[in-house]
Amino acid sequence: MVYTLVLLRHGESVMNKENRFCGWIDVDLSDNGRQQARDAADMIRKLNLTFGHVFTSILKRSYDTASIVLEELNQKDVPSTKTWRLNERHYGALQGLDKLQVAQQYGEAQVKQWRRSYDIPPPKAPEDSPHNPKNNPLFDVVPRELLPNGESLKLTLERVMPFWDDTIVPELKKGHPVFIAAHGNSLRGLIKMLDGMTEAQILEFDLPTGVPVLYKLYEDFTVKSKEFLMDEAALKAKMEAEKNAIKKQAAK
Repeated sequence: MVYTLVLLRHGESVMNKENRFCGWIDVDLSDNGRQQARDAADMIRKLNLTFGHVFTSILKRSYDTASIVLEELNQKDVPSTKTWRLNERHYGALQGLDKLQVAQQYGEAQVKQWRRSYDIPPPKAPEDSPHNPKNNPLFDVVPRELLPNGESLKLTLERVMPFWDDTIVPELKKGHPVFIAAHGNSLRGLIKMLDGMTEAQILEFDLPTGVPVLYKLYEDFTVKSKEFLMDEAALKAKMEAEKNAIKKQAAK
């Protein structure tokens, strides 16, 4: 048997648009992000898949993206599971801050290390900060001792993997296609694991918003095939446009 898995990074959020560190801040999709979700549904529709289960984080930009996609596909009754383990990487004291202002304050080299290294986390949010997850009732569902406060990509992957092993894999083994709508770093962690990427390789890998990734997996969960559901030229243009939008925001 070959298993089918579709990964989707949520559409643009209002904080993506503002070039801020978002992490576990629960923000809405932008209008553009909602359109990206509809566009993603158009790409997935061509596969003629009927999903058996959808997984999202407990952050609304993730589950709203999934809801839009499933509604467009007339599959809104698909069983779904929300989990904190698929949340975005927690950015600690950087949450909510403008990325360019952080670079000016700490220096580009330091910020690059926090953002792009595999195992160096950002500084922790203060104990009394609203960005410390223990102070947010949304995260009361998470055992207190497991709440992060500043995660590296490595730490993000370590919290995602138990959910992959214990919940997603058994769902895939049922034989129906599985859809995961989550976040840039929680999905990059999964992609690192699936593709067998090195630490250096995953640091150079960017996952654009709103572009589905189709995996076909063998029974041992090695990769048979992997495909972005957007042609290479359009994907390259999209990623370049996202970079230019950040530069434009910086010039304001």
